[in-house]
Amino acid sequence: MSLNILFVASEMTPFVKTGGLGDVVGALPKSLIKEGCTVKAIIPLYSAVDYQKYNLYKVMEGNCVEMGNCHEFFCVHRSDYIPGIETYFIEFNKYFDRNGIYDDKWNHVAFQDNAYRYAFFCRAALQVARDLKFHPHVVHIHDWQTSLIPYYIKHEHDPFFQGTKTLLTIHNLPYQGRFGSDVVPYAKIDWCDFNPSAFEDYGGINFLKGGLRFADKLNTVSPNYAREILTPEFGAGLDFILRERQADLCGILNGIDTQLWNPAQDLIIPERYSVENVLQGKKKNKEALIKKTGLSSISQPIFGMAVRLAEQKGIKMLSECIEPVLNTMQAQFVIMGQGDSWAQDYFASLPRRYPGRISVNIGFDPEMEHLMDAGSDFSLVPSIYEPCGLKQMVSQTYGALPIARATGGLDDTVNNYNEYYGVGTGFKFRDISSKALYDTIGWANATYFDRPAHIRFMRHLAMRQNYSWSKSSQDYKQLYLKMSGGY
Repeated sequence: MSLNILFVASEMTPFVKTGGLGDVVGALPKSLIKEGCTVKAIIPLYSAVDYQKYNLYKVMEGNCVEMGNCHEFFCVHRSDYIPGIETYFIEFNKYFDRNGIYDDKWNHVAFQDNAYRYAFFCRAALQVARDLKFHPHVVHIHDWQTSLIPYYIKHEHDPFFQGTKTLLTIHNLPYQGRFGSDVVPYAKIDWCDFNPSAFEDYGGINFLKGGLRFADKLNTVSPNYAREILTPEFGAGLDFILRERQADLCGILNGIDTQLWNPAQDLIIPERYSVENVLQGKKKNKEALIKKTGLSSISQPIFGMAVRLAEQKGIKMLSECIEPVLNTMQAQFVIMGQGDSWAQDYFASLPRRYPGRISVNIGFDPEMEHLMDAGSDFSLVPSIYEPCGLKQMVSQTYGALPIARATGGLDDTVNNYNEYYGVGTGFKFRDISSKALYDTIGWANATYFDRPAHIRFMRHLAMRQNYSWSKSSQDYKQLYLKMSGGY
C-alpha cells in the first residue's frame, strides 16, 4: 500500500531549528520516502528562513482559512531543497515575520500571541492540503504547536479528510501550550469542548492536552520515555490522560542523520576516521580540539558537553560537582551552550580560575560541535529527563563515550560499562544528585587511566551502533499502515 503522509510541524531542519524537534522533522521524511511513502511537509515561513539559500518560490497566494471569528488570507511557498520532499511554507507576516520563533530572540520573552499564531497555523496547514488536493492517509503532527489538528479533523467532518488519521509525536511533554481561554473563539473550538476532559486546564486552554485527547495514535521519541510519562513523576500533569490512552501510545526511538554525522565522511573535522582507525583519528582531532580551546594536556581525558544550559539538561548537578572534579581528578572539560543566565555566568567564569583545564563557549557553533564529538573522550549528558536525546547517539558514532543519567532515551541508547567483561558504550547513573554525577565522571576517568584496553573496546562498540533512521522509519511506516487499515 502506497502511503501519503503529511508532516505538519513548527520547525524543520535545515530551514529552521531550535532543538531536536526540527532534527526529527527534517530527517524522518527522508527515510520514509525510501520506504515508499509519499511525504509532504508544512511549516511556517518565519523571517529566519533563508529564502535564497533554500530556493523557495511562491506557489499560491490569496489562500483563505476560516478562523472562528474571521477569515485570514495567506500565501504559500515551496522548497525542493530536501530531495523527494515537497516542503511548503505558510507566509503570514502578522504572525511569523518576527525576530524569533517562539520568543523574542533578544530577551527570550515568549510572544504573547503564540496561541493565536499556532491556532492559525493548524487551520492553515489543513487548508494547504486541500488547496494542493493532497489527501493524506496520516497527518503526522508534533508537540503542542500542531495539537489542534486532530480536533479539527474529527470535529468538522470535512469529506476531504475522510479516512485521514492523525499521529501526535510527543517530543517534550512539559511543553504543552498553556494559554488563556481568550483564544477559544478565534481557534474555532466549540465551547462545549472547553472542559477538563478536552482542552480546559485550570481555567485556561492546553493545546497538547487536546491533542492527546483527539489524536488517533500517540507516540514518544523513545520506548523508555513512553513508559516514564505514564507516571506522575514524568507525566507533567497529563499522566492520567496518557494512562487512559495507553493502548494508543508507543515509543519509537529517534535516529540521527548519518549523512551529517559520520566521522568517516565529515568534512568539518580535521581528521576523518572510522572504527578501523579510531585510535589515530581521535588522537588527531583531540590535538586539534586542544589547540582550538587552549587546553593543556593530550594525556588527560576530555569531557565534552554541547547542550542547552537549562535545568533539564543536568546543568545544576554539573555546576555543583565540576570544581570538585577539577580539584581532584586529571580531567579536562569543553563546554558549549547557551541558556539560563546564571549558568552562562557561572561556567564562563571557570576558565579564568582553571586555565588550561576547561574551555567554555557561550553560544552555539555547529562546526565546533563536530570537533567536540571527534576530539572528546567522553560526552556529558546528565539530563534530569530526556525524551530521546540525539547527543548521546552522535557522540557514540564519533567514539566519545557518554556519561549519562539512566532516563528516557538515554537509558535506551547507552549500554552501561561492565568492568568485569570490559564492555559497554558509556557510563550511566540514576540518582539526580551532584554526587552521583561526580562519582560517574570519576568512574569513567579511572577507567581511562587504569583500563585503557576497555576504553578502546568500548569506542569500537559505540561506533558500531546503528542509530540511523532506517529502523525507526520502518517502525513508523508499520504504525501508519496499522492506522490507515493497510494491513
